[in-house]
This record gives sequence, C-alpha cells and structure tokens, in this order.
Amino acid sequence: MPKRIRSLGATRRRAPTSAFGVSAMVFAASYNTPEVFFLQNNQWAISVPVATQSRAPLYKRGEGYGMPSISVDGNDVLASYAVSRIALDEARAGLGPRAIEAMTYRMGAHTTSDDPTKYRPAKEEEKWPLGDPIERLKQHLIVRGEWSADRHSAEEKAVVEEVTAAAREAESYGTLGSGPTHSASTMFEDIFKEPTWNLREQRQQLGV
Repeated sequence: MPKRIRSLGATRRRAPTSAFGVSAMVFAASYNTPEVFFLQNNQWAISVPVATQSRAPLYKRGEGYGMPSISVDGNDVLASYAVSRIALDEARAGLGPRAIEAMTYRMGAHTTSDDPTKYRPAKEEEKWPLGDPIERLKQHLIVRGEWSADRHSAEEKAVVEEVTAAAREAESYGTLGSGPTHSASTMFEDIFKEPTWNLREQRQQLGV
C-alpha cells in the first residue's frame, strides 16, 4: 500500500451527517481505501446541538459502514495523537479506512456574525468538563518535569510577539480600512465569464 494517505479532517457539522460525508465514507468502506476520517465533534452545528443532528454517537456511523471506529477525548492531545497514529498505521498497512470521533467543545461563536447566546445556555462553555487542551498538556508536562511555568510564559510571550509582528507586516501591505487596496469592483470580476443579472444589479447598487 502507498505510504501517502489521505486524511479527512472535518468539523462535526459537515461530516459524517452531510451528503458528501456519507458518500466519502461509503466509498472508502466499499473500496477499502487507506483513509482516516477524523470527525471533530464540537457539540454544535452552528445553532443545532449534536443530539438533534445525530441520534447516535458520530463514531458509530463509521461502524455502520463496516470500518473500525473509536471515540476519543479530543481535548487530550496525547490520547488524540495515540489513536490517530494507530489508525494511520493500520490504514497504511492496507487494513482499510478508520474513523475517529474527537469529543471537544466550540468555546466561541461559529463565525464573527454568530451570537451563540441566542441558542445555547449562558456560560455553558464554562461547564464543559474536558477543559482547555493546552492547559491540560501544560500541567501534564510540568508534573513529568518536562516543562515549567516559566518556560511556558516565555514561550507564550515569544509566540505573541511573533504573531503580532507578522500581523503588522501584513497590515503594512494594506487593509480594507486603509490602502492600498483593490477596487471593490474586482469582487465581481472573477466569478463568471459573463456576469449574471443579479451580479450586475449588485454592482450597480454598489456604484462600481
């Protein structure tokens, strides 16, 4: 079997309950592809809770197609790595596709335009029992003597400085609020060879 392997990482709302997720898993099981489906269960599909979208645990969908599947604490970095490593090794060995459901929680909004307070209980995220995966790994490594609070603070500071510098450099090339920027008209020019009537109407409304 080839050593290269296709890994499908998917948010909970997209797979395996979507049409293309079902098709992909059926195809993988039917043709015994060297593939691992990593299903991130963050408990919410935008505003729909997982219990509504799927009456059974997501990993059982993989079992329904005949592929070995497992559920793992997705906020446990080491456990997630371990089950992923085993699944990848088995798939590469020609044993067929595998599915992993990683249990986690969407702490923030779905998008910048989403307001989760409209559909989920107040402070629900504070009650999620599995905790912050970074903090859990940090404490585990400190207990084992492989890390320290001082090293963590120094590394965190260095990363923040690196990201801040990269953001400032990107902004120096222009932002939506300050140039140089492309004309707004360009958003209409690379979609269709000939603009549709609604795009022409929208462009006229925008005055570009």
